[in-house]
Amino acid sequence: MVDIFVSGKKKVTSKVEPSFAAAQVNSAKGASQKGFNLKKPVEQKPGLGAKYVTVEERLKGERSKHQALSAFCILPRGVKFETQEVKEKIILLLRQHWFTQVGWLLTALAMVFLPAALRVVPVIDFLPANFQFMAIVIWYLIVIAFVYEKFISWYFHVFIVTDERVIDIDFYNLLYKEVSEAKIDNIEDVTYTQGGVARAVFDFGDVAMQTAGEKREFTIESVPQPNRVVKILNELKLEEEHEKIMGRAR
Repeated sequence: MVDIFVSGKKKVTSKVEPSFAAAQVNSAKGASQKGFNLKKPVEQKPGLGAKYVTVEERLKGERSKHQALSAFCILPRGVKFETQEVKEKIILLLRQHWFTQVGWLLTALAMVFLPAALRVVPVIDFLPANFQFMAIVIWYLIVIAFVYEKFISWYFHVFIVTDERVIDIDFYNLLYKEVSEAKIDNIEDVTYTQGGVARAVFDFGDVAMQTAGEKREFTIESVPQPNRVVKILNELKLEEEHEKIMGRAR
């Protein structure tokens, strides 16, 4: 009950709802503060509310469709390498541009038609027919071996970019290969060079990296879209820095 006294008249009592009275008190307190702002807005630190989008998520829409013989493959499916960690994801798989292989392809094509040319010019006609047949068979076996060796040297000579590191696999033959790697956060500088008409027309060039690791320099020769390779590597560097700032434990 709230008592109200009126001069010269009898005491009058009036009921006031507790919730309404509390609201009036709160209104009065709020009005005495800055203007009519009843509640000070909560300050939110920038970057904490927004979801960080990784390089992998941004590139999912650009995943390469034809991956088997691709020289520039984004997020390749079914590709593994020997030292790959459990949660490590391959972002890029790079090989030399196909234009760099034109030389041995033309050589192989000429080798295929060479026996037919020799039939026009009587060079081995003095040999018996059986010897001629064996010579042609041996020649085509040499052609197959030549093409196979050149192809696997191109196919397995790759540069792999993961979300953790870069791996350079120099494949020389079935008995010898050289593997070098560096952590993404050890990359200090990334540049590319693209000189010549063929490189400008077909968009391929060399990518060079300076690192703080054991191998100071990495050079990827004649890869497609070198400017894009440099951009993705720089984005991965920023991603590593962001993860360090956010304190993600690896």
